[in-house]
Amino acid sequence: MLGRALLSASRSERVRHLVETAPISRNVVARFVAGNKPDDAVKASQKLIHSDLKVTVDHLGEDTVERAQADAVRDAYLDLLARLSDAGLTGSAEVSVKMSAVGQALSGDGEKIALEHARAICTAATQAGTTVTLDMEEHTSTDSTLGILAELRKDFPSTGAVLQSYLYRTEADCRDLAVAGSRVRLCKGAYNEPESVAYQDAAAVDRSYVRCLKVLMNGSGYPMVATHDPRLIEIAGVLAAQNRREPGSYEYQMLYGVRPDEQRRLARAGETVRVYVPYGEQWYGYLMRRLAERPANIAFFVRALLSKK
Repeated sequence: MLGRALLSASRSERVRHLVETAPISRNVVARFVAGNKPDDAVKASQKLIHSDLKVTVDHLGEDTVERAQADAVRDAYLDLLARLSDAGLTGSAEVSVKMSAVGQALSGDGEKIALEHARAICTAATQAGTTVTLDMEEHTSTDSTLGILAELRKDFPSTGAVLQSYLYRTEADCRDLAVAGSRVRLCKGAYNEPESVAYQDAAAVDRSYVRCLKVLMNGSGYPMVATHDPRLIEIAGVLAAQNRREPGSYEYQMLYGVRPDEQRRLARAGETVRVYVPYGEQWYGYLMRRLAERPANIAFFVRALLSKK
């Protein structure tokens, strides 16, 4: 119930204003967000990579309503990729991009604009020696995002997809994408979706996650297991062994600031672990979804609110 309230609050301008103007310690936001500037993301990435982790960097921003804003997000990614390349990090760092941030929801040619911007980002990523993953958002944009993915993969076959196990459709989408060369990040999902399209019970979402993971591990693509759930991590390891997958033929993904000790433990065990590193000034919606996902995150946030005035 509290999680759903937080997801609703992530869309509330009134709550957003209250949170952004509250005397919250920067340390609270810094637990989940690398910083406001691209250099902050580069520094965070360097630290993680030096700890034998890989990264995927996300320039925070969504719900773009103007073409100029979409152009600015594209340019931010081009700048980010150049900085990662100059720092010698692109062998271990890729980028994640939300299609809503690069124009998908703009009236008229929004999807075309998003595709053009994503293509420019993929071109820059290829030149820098790395890849791009298309983030997934609300269910209303799933078909559009998968359509953009299909177009991009014609020229950039390593472009990654994200699928969300709380959607009823996802097991079928996994079957479609579990093919050679395809990179798929499987997560549970972090948006407030209606019962008509998504499982509402946490146990049902977990069961769907395992079914989807079985499809991906049994396929010929590259599964990216995005979870902090110890039980699902254990199941992923069992499925990888059952399907005779060698280390490096799949990876685990976790969020910046969430279970860092587990990230390092898996890396020390020889697993590939990639950390999702967000940065940028539009951190509010991202933060609220992180709080909604885990009660421990909410407790951490509330304690900071009470102790930092």
